[in-house]
Amino acid sequence: MEKLKQFTSSSLFLPIVALAVLLIFNAVFVDGFLHIQLTEDGRLYGRLIDILNRSSSLVILSLGMTFVIATSGIDISVGAVVAISAAVVCTFIGGRGDGIPEHPMVLAMLAAVGAGVVCGIWNGLLVAKFKIQAVVATLILMTAGRGIAQLMTEGQIITVYYKPFSYISGTIPGNILPTTIFIAAAMVLLVVFLMKKTSIGLFVQSVGINPTASRFSGINVTLVIFLVYAFSGLCAGVSGLIESSLIRAADANNAGLNMEMDAILAVALGGTLLSGGKFYIGGSVIGAITIQTLTTTMYALGVSADQLPVVKAIAVIAICLIQSKRCQEIFDKWKARHMQPDNPEEKAVNKA
Repeated sequence: MEKLKQFTSSSLFLPIVALAVLLIFNAVFVDGFLHIQLTEDGRLYGRLIDILNRSSSLVILSLGMTFVIATSGIDISVGAVVAISAAVVCTFIGGRGDGIPEHPMVLAMLAAVGAGVVCGIWNGLLVAKFKIQAVVATLILMTAGRGIAQLMTEGQIITVYYKPFSYISGTIPGNILPTTIFIAAAMVLLVVFLMKKTSIGLFVQSVGINPTASRFSGINVTLVIFLVYAFSGLCAGVSGLIESSLIRAADANNAGLNMEMDAILAVALGGTLLSGGKFYIGGSVIGAITIQTLTTTMYALGVSADQLPVVKAIAVIAICLIQSKRCQEIFDKWKARHMQPDNPEEKAVNKA
């Protein structure tokens, strides 16, 4: 009973339950959902592998979005930044049909990630330095970002024929898992390492809960908020690499389209309150995988891409209701009634 109480009180309870329900549903109603096989060239293949592969860019985006939301902010420009990053990397490599890159791929990748960081710095300056509301500041780049990507690609879809570029989202010869899984895992480990070895997480939470008190306690609130948006831009830049590699092209109109909504939904599903404060990296990662699982489920059931946002909107409403104070009060009363402590002394304390 004690372990059950700890689990239901954990921040990972809702994300794990949501993911488990989706997996069970798919296992029952989607043929071959759990089936994983090894292809002739030594790669693992199956719906579960595909979910992990396609959720990798969303996991990375969710990491940056988690910190932004934890500071009581929002970044609705990450989808456009993904498009800019994709345009940069594909433009640098070039669309030559002979498969010879115009610039080294490593340089193109660094330029794409750097473009994402520059976009994050722009958002950080507007929000942290000029005190513009986060939704307004990031709306500027959200609106202009795809236009910038269109200018870079001259309104064309740049197809990259350089084969190593496909390894970013595909499988490097000799590996059985897609490279994107390792990239996402590396980003998650980097964030966890920073949380464990530095005070960044504490600073972010403090700024999200009470920026005024944080400032009086000696925390450079402006710098914290600035770095948070810069990191969000970095995550969007890495996601742009993955998204462009998936289709081996830069499509300024569709690259990263609506990914900002998925990232916000993943963070909310992971237990981080949209009002800011305490955040949960593990919950955001599970939330991102859950969103991709939901997308895969809807496609498997024949739901079109145009109808999918309706399902996600319902999920957003459900999450907001669950996070409301009224639902929390009802849940606390239910726990007090059905999860009584075994110790008589604890029972007496609860009654008092």
